[in-house]
Order: sequence, then structure tokens, then C-alpha cells
Amino acid sequence: MINKLKSIIFGPDYSEMQKNFKDDIVELSTIKEKAENYYQNGDFYCSESIIKTFIEEFNLDLPDDVIAMASAFPVGMGNSGCSCGAVIGAQMMLGYFFGRREPGSNKVNKTMELSAELHDYFRDEHGSLCCRVLTKDYKIGSKDHIKQCVAFTGEMAYVSAKKICEELDLEYRE
Repeated sequence: MINKLKSIIFGPDYSEMQKNFKDDIVELSTIKEKAENYYQNGDFYCSESIIKTFIEEFNLDLPDDVIAMASAFPVGMGNSGCSCGAVIGAQMMLGYFFGRREPGSNKVNKTMELSAELHDYFRDEHGSLCCRVLTKDYKIGSKDHIKQCVAFTGEMAYVSAKKICEELDLEYRE
């Protein structure tokens, strides 16, 4: 699948390669569960869990440095209570798949459009993206707080993976 994804993302003709990957199916439920487990088990926080899961499940050739980059976003942008880290992690993956790699490329417009869709989805479902608002009824680090954030992490991994599959015409199973 990695060659197919690289060819889609970076642009070379991939019609022949598609034949090699016709049986690949992205398992959205596996992506959701794996991201949730990374957070639940204390291995990673929200944004990190999503990045780690995508690297593994999409077989991406990305270094663990990308997970480290996502370490700035948990608990509302580095414990500041702002934007939900699960949303940011999901948006990072949209950027990887659809973002620009060349100065002046118009790919940024598609990435921002998809990122806004993800933002609006989460806001509509949960009333806010602000971690401080989302967790106001919980003590940070409490069992209930972690339960909620694990759920947000799985949800955003699932929703963003589905969006990526739909945009790239990859076969997936719910």
C-alpha cells in the first residue's frame, strides 16, 4: 500500500501499481481501536496516538520524529487547554496526505479545506474544540477525563482515516 499512497501523494502515474494493491482494504475500526489503545495504555497522548497509528496502519515511511512533533499538542496545545490534540493529530495526517511540498503549490488549499471539514465535524459533534471547555467537568488526568480523551482520539483517527480513504479512492471497511 505504501507505494500506492506515495504515488498518489507525490504524483507519478500509478495506474500499474493500483493493480498490485487492489486487495488492500483499510480497516477503520482497527485504526480507531489502535489509536484508543495507545492512549488508554499510556503509551502516547491523543495527537501522538493518531500519528503512531497512521504510520503503522497506512505503512507510512515516516520517522518516529513525526510522533515527537505531535508531542506538542496534547491537553489542548501543550497543556494550555486550547485546541483538542486529537483534532490536531488528525489534521497533521491530512497535511501529510494532501499538503504541499513545494513552495507556492496550490495543494495547501485542498489541505485547508479538508482540515476545516474535520474542525467543523468535531465542533458540531461536541460543541467545541477547546480542550478547556471539553474537559471542564473533569479533573485533568482523572479516569473520566482519560476515558473522554481516549474516545475523542479513536473518533478522530477513524474520521480522518475515512476522509483520507474517500479522497484517495482507497477501499475501506467500517
